[in-house]
Amino acid sequence: MKLKIEITPNKNIVKFVAPSTLVEGSYEITDMSQAGYIPIAQELLQLPFITNIFITANFIAVQKNDMVEWDMVLDEVKELIEDELLANPSVILQPRYNPISVYVERTPNNSVMKFVTNRILIEGIIELKNIHEAKEVPLAQFLFSFPYVKEVFISDNFVSITKIDEFNWEDISMEIRYNISEYIKEEKEISNIKNFSTYKSIDNSEKKFSEIEIKIKNILDEYVLPAITGDGGNIELISFDEKTKIAKMLLQGACNGCPSSTFTLKNGIEELLKQMLPNEIEAVEAING
Repeated sequence: MKLKIEITPNKNIVKFVAPSTLVEGSYEITDMSQAGYIPIAQELLQLPFITNIFITANFIAVQKNDMVEWDMVLDEVKELIEDELLANPSVILQPRYNPISVYVERTPNNSVMKFVTNRILIEGIIELKNIHEAKEVPLAQFLFSFPYVKEVFISDNFVSITKIDEFNWEDISMEIRYNISEYIKEEKEISNIKNFSTYKSIDNSEKKFSEIEIKIKNILDEYVLPAITGDGGNIELISFDEKTKIAKMLLQGACNGCPSSTFTLKNGIEELLKQMLPNEIEAVEAING
């Protein structure tokens, strides 16, 4: 669906006019809590400069803040709206159908994008480096069938996708989002792995942790993991050497291979553990990434 752009008297508001009616009535959305059944609003609110969205009749009015000028972002916003209208022509999804919602979040790792759903996909963590590891995970098998998917990380209500370097997110993110949404709508199997908490290359589920390792794990769970999960990744203590006082961590999802994760590990997590466990921690190292 091609949109026409109309300038308004308010320099921060632009109207994107469709050739046909989009909705009956009117909707004003200012934050994500109001966008639960309006996927196009969810996508627009991911843009840091968007402050308000008004949808009525055959147009969508979008208001920005003063961070940017329209000539810098107008094409990006127009293309986003056109792509979303192609994926969800109805615009407003009716709550009574309990619709599937998938929206896209950027992560600190430029190679990884997070696709968040309004469904719990699994309880635990699945990290898969290639299709050969995905035999028991039908959703991952499906995603690996696309040439741009390098790795798949699934946890709770989101999927983090690591792309092949040759592809650009601008070309593939909406397609991935659409395919994940359709896969869930069809109620296909997500995973055949049962009764697990973590499924990954290194399995220490049977390991007995020492007293100091339990302290480290508790600090990670309370102070570190919520933020890392929000960025589409995971961090887990693998081992602690009481002689060298070095804690070794596994980085997963968006954290694996991300340059900022190394900085966070050394200047954030390491310093936090040293402060909370004085004289017990010397250093923190990643066994991967």
